Amino acid sequence: MDKMPAWADAVLVPLISILLAAILSALVILAIGESPLDALNLMVEGALMRSSGWGYTLYYTTNFIFTGLCVAVAFHAKMFNIGGEGQAMIGGLGVALVCLFIPFPHWSIALLVATAAAAVFGALWALIPAYLQAKRGSHIVITTIMFNFIAAAVLNYVLVNVLRPQGAMDPATATFPAATHLPTFQEMFATADNPLFRGSPANVTFFLAVLACVGFWYLIWRTKLGYEIRAFGHSESAAKYAGISPVRITIVAMLISGGLAGMMALNTTMGEAERLVMNATEGAGFIGIAVALMGRSHPVGIFLAALLFGFLYQGGAELALWTNIPRELITVIQALVILFTGALDNMVRMPLERIFLATRRRNG
Repeated sequence: MDKMPAWADAVLVPLISILLAAILSALVILAIGESPLDALNLMVEGALMRSSGWGYTLYYTTNFIFTGLCVAVAFHAKMFNIGGEGQAMIGGLGVALVCLFIPFPHWSIALLVATAAAAVFGALWALIPAYLQAKRGSHIVITTIMFNFIAAAVLNYVLVNVLRPQGAMDPATATFPAATHLPTFQEMFATADNPLFRGSPANVTFFLAVLACVGFWYLIWRTKLGYEIRAFGHSESAAKYAGISPVRITIVAMLISGGLAGMMALNTTMGEAERLVMNATEGAGFIGIAVALMGRSHPVGIFLAALLFGFLYQGGAELALWTNIPRELITVIQALVILFTGALDNMVRMPLERIFLATRRRNG
């Protein structure tokens, strides 16, 4: 028998964790002489109360959905893929190559081909750690985090020595052709009388991220492969007894995971910068770990957790711009959310389990 209801595990535990992180964050803001309520109002105003703020919030949310799904696939197979950052970098390289060297007639065709390229490049970057885990027993955490640094070095070399335009100083590719530029929310929804999403980078990739959530749900809970991934994650020995190959599931799950991480580059490279630049991922691969943990590796939870971190990113930018609260404090707030929803999850979970068990005994 479960120690507490599924709704409490999915809703109550993350909610209490977020509240604890908010209380500690408020105390830190008080300690530096600022008002927590004013800070919260400014974050809400800047991230949620204007269409341009929503545009930035949804832009960050898009990144975190892809990286959260990336981590969640590996979680279901009981693997900890910390390589989403590097896989997204290499996915961006795939996007840049097809956008720069294939003459597309329209952005829709370019998006389809770039999506495939991003997924393939990200998946191939995850293949080597997957093979080492499946065949050699190398721990997936160690190999994937090492491959983040290798990906950064590879990308730096390619941008400086191969793809940088003649005479350019910054390590970046040329701007992609106009036919590959994705429609922004401003172009899609703004009118002359109602200039929505003005200046924000949110673009059509957000809807691709939502489709990825639907596809993730269908794969994990409605397909044979998804059942095999979950069965392997619950018990490797039982999965082997049922004829499920650990090598195949390890490699396939990591390929899907890397492909989802690579697709994040569509938003940053093709949608926002319209060229490939260094550090376009901006830590989103690591935030995806917290998003998957908070979202309980379920696409609905991942979407909501990604939206929360999108709010924190955009709201934090507003705080840094309009108050004396330093940008570094926003990183502290994000770290507190990650700490309570991830590392200190049992600190909230175990008391709740005792409360629900005691309630059942009284009612039983």
